[in-house]
Amino acid sequence: MLYPGVFLFEPVRAMASSQPITVPLSSSGPIGVFDSGYGGLTVLKELVARLPQYDYLYLGDNARAPYGTRSFETVYQYTLECVKWFFGAGCPLVILACNTASAKALRTIQQKDLPNIGPDRRVLGVIRPTTEVIGNFTRTGKVGVLATNGTVQSGSYLIEIAKFFPALEVFQQACPMWVPLVENNEYNKPGADYFVKESMDLLLSRSADIDAVLLACTHYPLLSPKISAFLPTGSKLISQGEIVADSLAGYLKRHQEIESRCNKNGNLRFYTTDSTEDFDNHASIFYGKALSSAHIILS
Repeated sequence: MLYPGVFLFEPVRAMASSQPITVPLSSSGPIGVFDSGYGGLTVLKELVARLPQYDYLYLGDNARAPYGTRSFETVYQYTLECVKWFFGAGCPLVILACNTASAKALRTIQQKDLPNIGPDRRVLGVIRPTTEVIGNFTRTGKVGVLATNGTVQSGSYLIEIAKFFPALEVFQQACPMWVPLVENNEYNKPGADYFVKESMDLLLSRSADIDAVLLACTHYPLLSPKISAFLPTGSKLISQGEIVADSLAGYLKRHQEIESRCNKNGNLRFYTTDSTEDFDNHASIFYGKALSSAHIILS
């Protein structure tokens, strides 16, 4: 069932070549929101709540998910294909609402590819907005980061947090079982407690003074009640959605040349590279409302 404000258009085949996208420069369109699967919908939900006037185009690359265990080169190639698809759909701005894509692909796309495929377009991630403010959540100066293997291995959070809060001590913990728990709808069942406790015990064993823990994967907010149960009293659990939404609002205010090209009709469109039935069934859990998607082919 479609909810108000959602409409669909025919599936679009992505342009997978290295040639520049032919959408005219300075064209207007929706804000693109990308994730390897469903998790980015937790970010989109907050974007729509904070900035409801804009059009949004969401793409989940479910056919190739998860990204968290894939190599840097693979994540880069997959993410670039999806960015090209967004540009082909007219998006002047794309948000990588995926920590793994932000960690493994964003910088290369910004520095290497944008000058050729979209010099007047922008691609942003979710890591920098979070690291710009994470120091505001801790009193002890010790923070934990819960993430996928890929995000942990990239070291992106260590690097970015050091730029803004060099005195902070950061303790990372990979949680390889958490995304499968969420995507298989096991996140709220008793069996999930074991895996959540296992990762939390490992994280908190690194320091008894950790008082702020960041959910550095957009799937993890669905596990928040269970994670909170294992946090010391007074500790803060930080989700990225509201932080990213506030950051985007500030970005659009500062960059009117991009903001003026973002369509403002309050429309939402959803796409997946895999089964639309599966996407719709799972996506409503992340987004909090029923939705209807269309299928695309990337290559």
